[in-house]
Amino acid sequence: MGSVLPIIVIAVAIALIFDIINGFHDAANSIATIVSTKVLSPKFAVLWASFFNFIAILVFAPKVANTVSKIVIINPADPAFVYVILCGLIGAIIWDLVTWWFGLPSSSSHALIGGLVGSGLAYQGVHIINWTTLAKTATFIPIAPIIGVGLGFSFIIALFWIFHKVSPNKVDNIFRRGQFISAALYSLSHGGNDAQKTMGVLVAILIAGGVMKPDTQLSLYHWNTLWIILSCQLAMAVGTAMGGWRIVKTMGMKLTKLKPIHGFCAETAGAFTIFLATHLGIPISTTHTISGAIVGVGTVTNLAGIKWQIAINIVMAWIVTIPASAIVAALCFYLARLITGGF
Repeated sequence: MGSVLPIIVIAVAIALIFDIINGFHDAANSIATIVSTKVLSPKFAVLWASFFNFIAILVFAPKVANTVSKIVIINPADPAFVYVILCGLIGAIIWDLVTWWFGLPSSSSHALIGGLVGSGLAYQGVHIINWTTLAKTATFIPIAPIIGVGLGFSFIIALFWIFHKVSPNKVDNIFRRGQFISAALYSLSHGGNDAQKTMGVLVAILIAGGVMKPDTQLSLYHWNTLWIILSCQLAMAVGTAMGGWRIVKTMGMKLTKLKPIHGFCAETAGAFTIFLATHLGIPISTTHTISGAIVGVGTVTNLAGIKWQIAINIVMAWIVTIPASAIVAALCFYLARLITGGF
């Protein structure tokens, strides 16, 4: 293990950097609606979101982390698997930064999955990919936004019916307060699902490096895994606090026009969808989910007001994320092999 220890340390550090990047890349998902409805300023919105990102540690069992750690079938006797996980991370980070720069709300989750698959394929081909786990995750790529659309649509219809005799100003006042709750729920779900992906990567790194046994389970009650949970939740919260204003403008301002009642419904619909996926241990795209919820809400009141070209651009970013990050990760792996003289 001694010879790969420096690579293990580097890989752990990069995993936490990915978690921070994930936080600020996906901060827009947590705060887009509450900012665009002017309930909170971006500064206070990200602080609100980052707090609930962190305390997700107390709510969700680490089922998503268990799923992510098993995407690549690791041989603990082969230290090259540390490089596989490391290059998968680097591929995901590069793709995240590219899409962040252009303001495209791509999925950090799918970038990570694509990165791990790409580097795994580059090393030993198809047989080291856990296709059953991958298929379970891939199934939710179209399902998550569809659930978001359905719940967003249903919630806004129900609330319009309940409050149809209440003045618009009073409705706005009610749901301006309500958005504090819905944004908190969404941020809680975001912290629960997304931070666990990095936990799963850290477990995979430590198993690949021989530091942990293959059957290691994350738990708040074991010191050898508690640090993993705490560091990932903290990194996610820090990243969210750094914000992601470029993507906020796409998600909350350009996609469709929102009022507090719309923001409440979109955030609540997104939170419920992610709660379900996290309970099932499925790493899903929080970006997909909130985008679907926003569109579902927008179709009820202003179908023509939805900027469908922007929605199409978002979908295109989703489609290319897994293959693009896989290609970048594979190239990183080949480069690492060349630099190290092969492994």
